[in-house]
Amino acid sequence: MCRSDMPLTNFEAREENAMEQRLWGLMPVVHATSLFFYIEESRFRFLIHAIKFRGSWRTAILLGEWLGLILARTERFDEIDLIVPVPQHPLRRLQRGYNQSDYIARGVAKAMRRDIDCHSLRRHTYSRSQIKRPKIERWDNVFGAFRVRNGKAFRGRHILLVDDVFTTGSTICACADAILKAAPDARISVATIAVSHQEVGKYR
Repeated sequence: MCRSDMPLTNFEAREENAMEQRLWGLMPVVHATSLFFYIEESRFRFLIHAIKFRGSWRTAILLGEWLGLILARTERFDEIDLIVPVPQHPLRRLQRGYNQSDYIARGVAKAMRRDIDCHSLRRHTYSRSQIKRPKIERWDNVFGAFRVRNGKAFRGRHILLVDDVFTTGSTICACADAILKAAPDARISVATIAVSHQEVGKYR
């Protein structure tokens, strides 16, 4: 399987790309990007399944490093101060054994040579998985689910929120809402390994 065959988005260098447009009106995003399109029939979707459900933390780190290297070569992301992974509820983390977003964020932080904070943003409510839930339920499922335990860590910072897959944007927006309530002067950008082609295709 060759990287050249991967459905890369190339969003990192494009202002007002499809992912950013998807977030307009939902949260005050500075920049947003994803490494590749998640397409149901694509043979690359196994990468997401591996890091999400099969405990492939090494793959998560490697993909994070790849994403981070791309961002490091892009001036649009030069002002990032802090890498923050989307957190899991402790019970979900116990069930899965790890949070894949933590490992992706570690790879990104290493490649970009930025600090990482895996503790200040917390998920305080447990809810069922977002997978296969209708769009409206996804938003209800994460509304108010995140809290910031240390607002000082985010004040005046340009934060890069990191997750595995961007679909409706509900989880990212819920995280951003919690951060901005605790640190109104923070700025937020978003980076994920994959983005649903179905969700952003119409904005291309």
